[in-house]
Amino acid sequence: MQPETQPEGAPAVRVTAMPANANVYGDIFGGWLMAQMDLAASSVASHHARGRAVTIAVEGMTFHRPVFVGDEVSVYARLLKVGRTSMQVAVEAWARDRHSDDANKVTEANFAFVAMGPDRRPRPVVPLA
Repeated sequence: MQPETQPEGAPAVRVTAMPANANVYGDIFGGWLMAQMDLAASSVASHHARGRAVTIAVEGMTFHRPVFVGDEVSVYARLLKVGRTSMQVAVEAWARDRHSDDANKVTEANFAFVAMGPDRRPRPVVPLA
């Protein structure tokens, strides 16, 4: 089995996991990690929509490895699919010990968004090029 490679380009979010984000065993809460992924995905979706986009679903959230206090977490997001008003964003979170160059994928999921107009109703988005 080939080792996975970190996505190319800059992450949408890069943050250090802090003690306030951990349980009593020093593992980072999955909910905190999911929030970082939602931030990264929403950045991609709202940029493509050129306005407000709201999360409507998270599909296939899989945790592969734990994240520990002090790890640097890089979250990569890319637009997968665009519908009339919706967008699907693939998100991967990678973590590395702050004293190492080796990063590991810790979780991944697909986030679904809907573009919203000023009336808070779904609005059309530009098709994927």
